[in-house]
Amino acid sequence: MPPSKIKPAGWAWPPLIPGILIKRYKRFLADIELSGGEIVTAHCPNSGSMTTCSEAGRPVYISRADNPKRKLKYTWELIEMPESLVGVNTLVPNRLVARTILSGQVEALSGYEHLTREVKVGDHSRFDLCLSSHQGKRCYVEVKNCTLVENGRASFPDAVTTRGLKHLNELQGLVEAGHRGVIFYLIQRMDARFFAPADHIDPDYGRGLRKAIENGVEILVYDVTIDPTQICLNKEIPIDC
Repeated sequence: MPPSKIKPAGWAWPPLIPGILIKRYKRFLADIELSGGEIVTAHCPNSGSMTTCSEAGRPVYISRADNPKRKLKYTWELIEMPESLVGVNTLVPNRLVARTILSGQVEALSGYEHLTREVKVGDHSRFDLCLSSHQGKRCYVEVKNCTLVENGRASFPDAVTTRGLKHLNELQGLVEAGHRGVIFYLIQRMDARFFAPADHIDPDYGRGLRKAIENGVEILVYDVTIDPTQICLNKEIPIDC
């Protein structure tokens, strides 16, 4: 894709429809009861386990698309948990992080003239973002969506991820080649006090993350402010690795 021009930070939700979650099933489907009693099936754009954000009976918000080619016209966007509203759409973090980098909100990733999305590296690798400058400096950024928060501890992943481990290894290779490599965890909720890898879920990923940090891969963790109108980058979260 061509380099992006500067856009306002933050991401506005499409018009949202409130409902109650009946159940999530087959990973990508959710049955939701609307205020009038109608039950609809929505697309769940999240392949993780959603351990702390898929409780039946909780209030949710869905968007509607009028594209006749779509099998499901509704998309599950948010769920209201006791501790925080949670964004479940895994497509949002990439868009939000790109916008906030361009707006200058992420100090550690400032000073670059261009941002390109979905960048192919080699024959089999692809990264979410590539920042570049006229001096030829490049910074590859892989964005990860984080929704697992327990007692203030945000963790990633919420399910075993061989793909995530592959990204860590590939970022190390880019660092060895003289580039910057960054893993950016975006916590789509407001109740996290610190971040740590989910060793109890995927110990290989935890070991891989610590090794990547030792080998020069940088880690950034931010939370958000979120409501039914928009989601915005908020503040950097402490890391405990």
